[in-house]
Amino acid sequence: MYLVTGATGGIGRRVVRLLREREESVRAFVRLTSRYGELEHRGADIFIGDLRQEQDIEKACRGIQYIVSAHGSDSDALSLDYRANIQLIDQAKANGVQHFIFISVLGADRGYEDAPVFKAKRAVERYLAASGLNYTILRPAGLASNLLSLAERFRDTGLYLLIGDPKNRTSIVSTDDLAKIVIDSVIVPAAHNQIFSVGGPEILLREDIPQIFSRIFNKQPVVVHAPLFIVDSLRGVLGLMNSEAQTALGTFRTLLANEFFCRRDEVANIEQTFNFQLETLESFLRRYLAV
Repeated sequence: MYLVTGATGGIGRRVVRLLREREESVRAFVRLTSRYGELEHRGADIFIGDLRQEQDIEKACRGIQYIVSAHGSDSDALSLDYRANIQLIDQAKANGVQHFIFISVLGADRGYEDAPVFKAKRAVERYLAASGLNYTILRPAGLASNLLSLAERFRDTGLYLLIGDPKNRTSIVSTDDLAKIVIDSVIVPAAHNQIFSVGGPEILLREDIPQIFSRIFNKQPVVVHAPLFIVDSLRGVLGLMNSEAQTALGTFRTLLANEFFCRRDEVANIEQTFNFQLETLESFLRRYLAV
């Protein structure tokens, strides 16, 4: 049986769907307030719990052979990105889990001091690699599913907000492709005990994204370009009222201020290892938006 944390998120939901399509047993770790009806309908075992509670993690890991850690942090990198994953790894060892797949982030190894999520995920990567478990660590660039709401807004308004340098490069991965890589990591020997950077087949400039939207909807984009100092100003204001929100914006600023793309050889390595061709961002969006 697989345990999938973050099972109602963009990655986790697709992982559960694909596992059930392959008739694998899945335990989906969800919050009481999340929308998990679809997963239950697909035959997943629903475990309602809180990843901040060690006893919930301990119960969820009983009888599990494979763990997929796909949860986010909800602005609480220490509790969720770090502690929860450390406890999952410890419980994996205690329960004889055969393989642990960890969804990290591209750039986790770059030492971004102002990005708590990056720092937490890098610490977990090191802990997992030293744990003695069989593992696969995946470092995705931007997820195509995160652009669906922006594309729908563009369809209605023609507006696109671009914060920071429009020439920054990115390689956005199809979230469906990432889910397939997650699952195949268990059965592909070349993926065992490896770290993979995972991006789409194209290196895009951030300013290319509204142009992709324009082609999909046949609508001329109105790009509103906002400089990065707006985020810095917002962080300063939040710091006077909410230190947690200010800290979370550090990760957001890091994502906006830097380039996150996979080299051609990294993309080729993914395609060769997992034996399929990665999908472009435009293809993903057209599938989901039915255009």
